[in-house]
Amino acid sequence: MSGYGSAVPERRLTNDELAETLGISDEWIVRRSGIRERRIAAQGETTSDLAIAAAHRALQRAGKTGSEVDLVIVATVTPDQTTPSTAVRVQAALGMTQGVAFDVQAACSGFVFGLSIADSMIKAGQVKTALVIGAETLSRIVDWTERASCILFGDGAGAVILQARTRDGEVRPSGLLSTHVHSDGRHRDKIRTDGGASSTGTVGKLRLEGLEVFHHAVINLTEVAREALIANGLTGDDIDWLIPHQANQRIVETVGLQLHVPAEKVVLTVGHHANTSAASIPLALDEAVSDGRIKRGDLVLLAAMGAGFTWGSALLRW
Repeated sequence: MSGYGSAVPERRLTNDELAETLGISDEWIVRRSGIRERRIAAQGETTSDLAIAAAHRALQRAGKTGSEVDLVIVATVTPDQTTPSTAVRVQAALGMTQGVAFDVQAACSGFVFGLSIADSMIKAGQVKTALVIGAETLSRIVDWTERASCILFGDGAGAVILQARTRDGEVRPSGLLSTHVHSDGRHRDKIRTDGGASSTGTVGKLRLEGLEVFHHAVINLTEVAREALIANGLTGDDIDWLIPHQANQRIVETVGLQLHVPAEKVVLTVGHHANTSAASIPLALDEAVSDGRIKRGDLVLLAAMGAGFTWGSALLRW
């Protein structure tokens, strides 16, 4: 990965503000989720706006321009429009006139799915430079009267640049080492919207079955993280940093314990970002690299689970 970047809206929505309208308290929200605040998109601020801002920062860090990118993948469940894709809006804004751009819809696992697709296309020789973005404006599909769910979500975007390179003779290969993705449609109703273009003609609002989701999240995140470790002949002791999907502090901490990764090696940003679905992992990655925690040569394990159910992991050496 040669570049990384993120973007969040300016508006901070604190627990105290929510408590006033929902009849709950900051302590009630923190105890259940670990969340203290979330960012909320301004009126007229779109998913593509956040994605474009994150992409520009990633390109700047990589020392590249949009014209050098062959592939743009935007992972999102909150596109600007049903069609065209949010990715083509990003493509145009970056001045990229070649290559290909498309969206991926795998909910909270979307960024990891996007990494897997980009990795495969690079290995197949179809592209040389890929921009993978997770971007969401979940505040637009949250039911703000449903206190059990609306407290959990926020808006934001994160992006990374992947580039083709040879690994001949490398003792410790760097970059993306492997990806592992799964889905099981039997659980599709556990996290869903109650609308859709072909069913109700509306976008709908987010609905979730919290206890069921928590149970499956811990199991699936742990198993898919172990899958990445086994595939690379590693154990939890070898990992420098674990970045799980930032859905809930208790889920993140439990997965770390299951994998025997010390708490100080688990990146936790849910407290100030909340659950930003496909954006959560790249937001956390950007923060941990920017503040100096993640250093060159570190082994970083990403793991996500989302609606569908979908789940996946990626192992990379920074």
